[in-house]
Amino acid sequence: QLQLVESGGGLVQPGGSLRLSCAASGFTWDYYAIGWFRQAPGKEREGVSCISASGGSTNYVDSVKGRFTISRDNAKNTLYLQMNSLKPEDTAVYYCEVGLSGHDYWGQGTQVTVSS
Repeated sequence: QLQLVESGGGLVQPGGSLRLSCAASGFTWDYYAIGWFRQAPGKEREGVSCISASGGSTNYVDSVKGRFTISRDNAKNTLYLQMNSLKPEDTAVYYCEVGLSGHDYWGQGTQVTVSS
């Protein structure tokens, strides 16, 4: 059974850092690109970053470029998102997502709150 489990969220002050993790199981992890999305209250879910199956290619939404870094450890079946210089507008529930056979699979999400 495919499973994605996010962790690492929390409350942080503006300018602070967090590292999110997404542990995956139930599929051939290193065959697939995988990404991070977020959804703020009252807003639609948006793509934040994605990484290729090998880890050699990454993409970021403009609002996080230079602050967030996506990475993956294919030996541990784990996806990461290092978030630095956090801003209040980064407050959201963060989800990891993988697309297999035309279906999108999501984790349960982890809450990130940036506030003083």
